[in-house]
Amino acid sequence: MTTATPAAINPLVADVGSPPIPEAQGWLARYDGSRGPVINLSQAVPGSAPHPSMLERLAASAGSAASAKYGPINGDDELCATYAADLSALYGGRIEPRDTAITAGCNLAFFATMMLLARHGDAILLPAPWYFNHQMSLDMLGIEPRPLPCRADAGFVPRIEDAEPLIDGKVRAIVLVTPNNPTGAVYPDQVIKSFADLCRRKGISLVLDETYRDFLPNEISKAHGLFASEAWRDTVIQLYSFSKSYAIPGHRTGAITADHAVIDQVAKILDCIQICPPRTAQSALPWAIDNLRGWREENRHEINHRAEVFRKAIAPLPGWRIESAGAYFAYLTHPFADKSAQAVAAKLATERGVLVLPGSYFGPGQERQLRVAFANVGADVLVGLTDRLRGFSV
Repeated sequence: MTTATPAAINPLVADVGSPPIPEAQGWLARYDGSRGPVINLSQAVPGSAPHPSMLERLAASAGSAASAKYGPINGDDELCATYAADLSALYGGRIEPRDTAITAGCNLAFFATMMLLARHGDAILLPAPWYFNHQMSLDMLGIEPRPLPCRADAGFVPRIEDAEPLIDGKVRAIVLVTPNNPTGAVYPDQVIKSFADLCRRKGISLVLDETYRDFLPNEISKAHGLFASEAWRDTVIQLYSFSKSYAIPGHRTGAITADHAVIDQVAKILDCIQICPPRTAQSALPWAIDNLRGWREENRHEINHRAEVFRKAIAPLPGWRIESAGAYFAYLTHPFADKSAQAVAAKLATERGVLVLPGSYFGPGQERQLRVAFANVGADVLVGLTDRLRGFSV
């Protein structure tokens, strides 16, 4: 028996698949526990609680009458000012408070930015494999998500020579995600600069999603140098998430950084889809930005340590190959050439209690890949993956 879609539902929404992570998590209901506790590597969840002092400030803010009121559309003044100063110091440029807007998470920042830049029938270049929420958002808006191929032999880093032929009169922006979700690839500074130059020549925008900026490899202090020159204002829109860096994903706090003339326009959209960003975290974050730098750096070292532990856990397994790893993620090739990624992932969950996401969730041509989000479990758990996966077959 099939259920008809009501005629009143926008077909652009109805034709988009359901959120994939709940589907994958449903596989665990068939796991009998015989291999030990579930190892859930499906979703990018911070692997530690917020700093105790941050929790105290969140609790105080949540209990205040001020946090229950509406705030400014673009976010509370203190957070915009502190965040802009932090960006300026990090990137060695001039970013003013009016160049920022606080959003209800980075997904909303992306959605609002796409509404700003493109309309029905336009196209956006997305690095593929892509973050499925980006693709879903564009599909629902009637904007073509045009794949910018990122290949394993290039470390899943996009190439200018692949992008330029894809740009026609419909393309309004190129999106780069670094460190990348799903692959974990970290794009070199020169690659990011080259894409900014390309977008400037073509008269389109570069949307730079830096959700995982604070988890770069230990030896890299900043992702790029774009903000050091005022030229960024003509081309660059940066997206960010406080959720991962401060372990507060439930508080839904992200940011858009762009020239203030662009922020003035995106404010029209934000007024309609969020009125104002959630207030509780906004009052705690200015303190956290200035006072939790050491804590954030410790977390970065820990996440990079977990990445190395994961690499060592996979290394002894014949046929399994890590194609790319960084920040929260690894992109893994499985050894079963004649099996779909979903079949492999489902069996891993039901028989071994290890939940990862199939590459097919992240675009076409990904049937040999699995995405692993290793940041939300400890190194002691990751070590056990060798035994969990040894002898596994589909």
